[in-house]
Amino acid sequence: MMDFKKEIRLAFSENKFAVYISIAILVLSLILGFYLESYLHPYMNPIVEALTKRIEDGTIQLTFQSIFSNNIRVVLMSFFFGALFCFSALILALNGFFTGYVVATKGNLVQTLILIIPHGIFEFPSCILACASGFVLFTFLKRFVKTVINDKKGSFSDRLYASYVANFDKLKQALILLMISVILMVVAGIIEVYITMPLADYIIGMIS
Repeated sequence: MMDFKKEIRLAFSENKFAVYISIAILVLSLILGFYLESYLHPYMNPIVEALTKRIEDGTIQLTFQSIFSNNIRVVLMSFFFGALFCFSALILALNGFFTGYVVATKGNLVQTLILIIPHGIFEFPSCILACASGFVLFTFLKRFVKTVINDKKGSFSDRLYASYVANFDKLKQALILLMISVILMVVAGIIEVYITMPLADYIIGMIS
């Protein structure tokens, strides 16, 4: 029987570099998005305006289902795009740039952070782990192919199976990180829809 606590610890301890790199990518992209707001404006503003218009006219409904489906799509893209030369890093960086830019365009930084932090404390780690899981998936695929090529014994199908068995732990760790990312994103979606706004209104009312 699988010891889930042990497997989770191994998934983090054996892939610390992937997690740290993902954290660095998100933090750096958030900072750059914030401080390069004036340079990003010609590219980002049309996207923000189009998104705002779709929300205002009801094309996009800010329900748990819509927020969750959008966020899960980003998580899964980060995971699967990891197979393409770690393109999950690009997805994370773009999300960081966009978030940093949007925060910079708002007039009141404190109020903006109040509207982001309640669900962001779950959503940002989720994005980080999704990116890290993509990196680990890429590592698995690289090792898998390398093992198949270097193994000269048996038929090709036998070599594929032997490589899969030999490298399965790395795939398992990628899936564990992905699973935790999904759980965190579910929590973030619930908080964003049902808690963030009432809590933000209450805090802003107190400090106003």
